[in-house]
Amino acid sequence: MPETNYTVLFLCTGNSCRSVISEATFNHLAPAGMRAISAGSQPTGKLHPRAVSLLASKGISTEGYFSKSWNDLPATPDIVVTVCGSAAGETCPAYLGAVTRTHWGVDDPGHVVGTEEEISIAFERTYDIIRARIEAFLALPLDRLMNDQPALKAELDKIGHLPT
Repeated sequence: MPETNYTVLFLCTGNSCRSVISEATFNHLAPAGMRAISAGSQPTGKLHPRAVSLLASKGISTEGYFSKSWNDLPATPDIVVTVCGSAAGETCPAYLGAVTRTHWGVDDPGHVVGTEEEISIAFERTYDIIRARIEAFLALPLDRLMNDQPALKAELDKIGHLPT
């Protein structure tokens, strides 16, 4: 268990789907002393309704969550995780603060076009990928790694390459 408070920022462009799923899932699973926030470089201003219903189906609250700009962060993060995917040439925002950064790319299920079943499967897959990565993150020896930034970055980068 971490002895210090750590804040993780999940960042993408719109802050309506993947970053919010990441924030809510992380906060649901994380021990005391750790929390996630999320933001976007160009926030949509609303949460994707399918992301909200997916999280509710997993027993994860989205109360108090909203789409927000990275200019309005309530705290300076210790770690920034970008979750932008490669679909449609999506460009990830680059957080420029002096923090440890890593990339855990996930394609945006909010852009999937297809049947209701295909869209639901895309959202479930996104959740499964994000949850597995968060669980791997929470299994790290963070008290040791937070004092060794190169080792922390290496471990975080490995998580971003876990099979999907």
